[in-house]
Amino acid sequence: MEFVTANGATLPMIGLGTWELKGRSCARTVEQALRAGYKLIDTAEIYDNERDVGDGVRASGLRRAEVFVTTKVWTEHLAPRELERATKASLARLRLSEVDLLLIHWPNPRIPLAETIGALCKMKRAGFARHIGVSNFTVALLDEAVKHTTEPLAVNQIEWHPHLDQTKVVAACRRHGMAVVAYSPMGRGAVLSEPVIREIAVAHGKSPAQISLRYIIQEGGVVVPRTARLDRLTENLAVFDFVLDEAEMAAIRGLARPNGRIVDWSGAPAWD
Repeated sequence: MEFVTANGATLPMIGLGTWELKGRSCARTVEQALRAGYKLIDTAEIYDNERDVGDGVRASGLRRAEVFVTTKVWTEHLAPRELERATKASLARLRLSEVDLLLIHWPNPRIPLAETIGALCKMKRAGFARHIGVSNFTVALLDEAVKHTTEPLAVNQIEWHPHLDQTKVVAACRRHGMAVVAYSPMGRGAVLSEPVIREIAVAHGKSPAQISLRYIIQEGGVVVPRTARLDRLTENLAVFDFVLDEAEMAAIRGLARPNGRIVDWSGAPAWD
């Protein structure tokens, strides 16, 4: 495993995303992932699986310090009192005294960002989160969030894969010393049939999925692919024993599309 450091936080460069994983299958997948070598587990209040994730973390037998747990506060709970209540409820479901990273899941234009960021900082000072950050923030929102924060913001988690050019947002994160965590790093499978990806995979003796993950990692991102299959869990980890050359990286960058976004949430502000 390789790691990235950002504003005091040290994140494994690959983790397990748990969106749509539920119940015993979720708990078993989390346990298997951690036993296979994963160190980062990503969940959220809205996923309705925090209890299952917590069960999987405990079943793995790993010490708490060996597992980096991220959760996110849903957009309807960003007013200060609601954010505190939601954070405590997430911890209760996870059965943890703190999470390693607490994120705002989506910005909410109806609630002043200064109030939300202030409440998020309070959660860190209170010991409920070791690190804090945001998710789905544009360049402008990142700049505003940094102006209001009294604690380091470690992460911006965004949709990022070869079909979606996130150059501007990634550059803004780097300017602020923040790490970028990529969800849907394979475009929910859409990029895996691209001839360019397949040709590069053959050249390296790797799968198209591994090429997509390696691309984001070499661009400096942390990836949190979701899978419930043990063979895919192992495959996704095997991305640190090869390097894409600059010509291959440029070819993959060339796959970006104007309509490359997968996640469509009508309440989100316009992206830069």
